[in-house]
Amino acid sequence: MWDRRDFLGYAGASALAPMLTPMLAPGAALAQQANWPNRFVRLIVPFPPGGGTDAIARVMSARLSAMWGHQLVVENRGGGATNIGSEMVARADPDGYTMMLHSMPLAVNQYLFSSLPYDPVADFAPVSMICDYPNVMAVPADSKARTVREFIALAKANPGKMTYASSGHGTSVHLSGELFKRLAGVDMLHIPYRGAGPALNDLIPGRVDVMFNNIGAVMPLIMTGKLRALGVTTLKRASALPDVPPVAEEGVPGFDVSSWYVFLAPAKTPQAIVRKFHADTVTALADHAVKSRLEQLGVVIVGSSPEELAAHLKREMDKWGPLIKEAGIKGEG
Repeated sequence: MWDRRDFLGYAGASALAPMLTPMLAPGAALAQQANWPNRFVRLIVPFPPGGGTDAIARVMSARLSAMWGHQLVVENRGGGATNIGSEMVARADPDGYTMMLHSMPLAVNQYLFSSLPYDPVADFAPVSMICDYPNVMAVPADSKARTVREFIALAKANPGKMTYASSGHGTSVHLSGELFKRLAGVDMLHIPYRGAGPALNDLIPGRVDVMFNNIGAVMPLIMTGKLRALGVTTLKRASALPDVPPVAEEGVPGFDVSSWYVFLAPAKTPQAIVRKFHADTVTALADHAVKSRLEQLGVVIVGSSPEELAAHLKREMDKWGPLIKEAGIKGEG
């Protein structure tokens, strides 16, 4: 797909946007873009409420709303493995008043489903990567496993009986579990949920055995003793959980997964709006209160350019596509 439509070429498509603005002279169209936003902006989050995605969206929407003097309204449009919300944004008017906060499914759903109601490359304009951060391998507080190595031993002693929860097919939570299975040589059953909240509700009492969830969602549960952290999914330790070792150091060499959260716009959104949204995102991320709140969630703040985000998305597609195909993973709505 990347040979056909290089994500870095999105600027050329966006440059056509002024031609698509009906009934406005070029000068009027530019003036309209310069005044963006002059009313509320919808931020579509294609995940259910709760979990790390929703937390990031609400931190950013609060600060950007204050900066703009107009609300950035978060709309959770979960379902369909994020395809419902993604299609909504792909088909929205490219006028800057419908934006999206997305995560790993944007890069991997094309490999999970035989067809999609949108093109993950051609239908969106990259704006900025907000942040990335590790997932945490967490088990119920009363789990017999107190380390990653102990968990692997339990899984090998009970092939096919251990279960791992995820917030949905194609999320970093799901793919972390799949990569763990392959690199650790264990057989576990994937239990997908419609969002992180329901999955955590079953993990805490032990109805599922493990979850590789976003650090922001599980850290409060770890701190209060409701869950036990066995490892982080990145090669380096997370500053938010400095005593928790990387999974790669605990018998699973090469294990490295991080979540990421990005802003995108419909593909033909005018470049002036894309650039302003990016600049305002970077400004918001530099705000002390925003930085403090995001750091409490355990994230690494990024604030990348649109071009850097496009390159990142390509790398993620190149990384996960072969694994998904080799493992025969199929998406479910």
